[in-house]
Amino acid sequence: MPRIEDFRLGARVTDSDGETAGTLASVLVEQEGFDPKALVIKDEASLVGRLIADEKLFITDEVVVPMSKVISADRDEVRLAISRDEVRRQKPYLSYRLRSEPPGEPVLKETQLLGGGLAMPSVEEIADKPAQQIEIDHDENVMIGATGRRLGKVRDVLFSDGEPLGVVIRPDGLFKHDVLLPIKFVSRGDDMALFASIDEAEIEKLKPFED
Repeated sequence: MPRIEDFRLGARVTDSDGETAGTLASVLVEQEGFDPKALVIKDEASLVGRLIADEKLFITDEVVVPMSKVISADRDEVRLAISRDEVRRQKPYLSYRLRSEPPGEPVLKETQLLGGGLAMPSVEEIADKPAQQIEIDHDENVMIGATGRRLGKVRDVLFSDGEPLGVVIRPDGLFKHDVLLPIKFVSRGDDMALFASIDEAEIEKLKPFED
């Protein structure tokens, strides 16, 4: 395990030469226990020049870097053991593929084009991560249990000595400041939201987060 004091979304990521390789876009964690497994790094430069597989339309400029490539991390900087060129050669996090069209769909699109309508190809977004891992990123929704009510949105995720500490959120409602939601209240998560097992009394006791 690398020396991890803290992960901070948006932190500068440096390569093995100390040069900027990008910024920390999100953290991939296990659904159970929220142990960090990989980082999603947003490259400073465009990755348009990557070779694209035949079935892909385009890819993004975010790549997945496994924790084994991380030397250390604190609130300001994530230091990698690989060069910037190696960072760019890591697998793209998101790719987009053409959806398989149901029978008759190509005819419908051709009719739309002949009629002057704009027919865009149907694509699906694919994230390069195991099914048992989830992504925690900025502005992700934090829901209260199964109530359908949103507690707020993720502002940051905190780790201490490699262990999940909590999630910094900007609550909905009357709160005017960010608060720290301890990890013990986060019951589960998926790629759309985190879910907190917390009642109104406990919400009122959440401590303000000061950066």
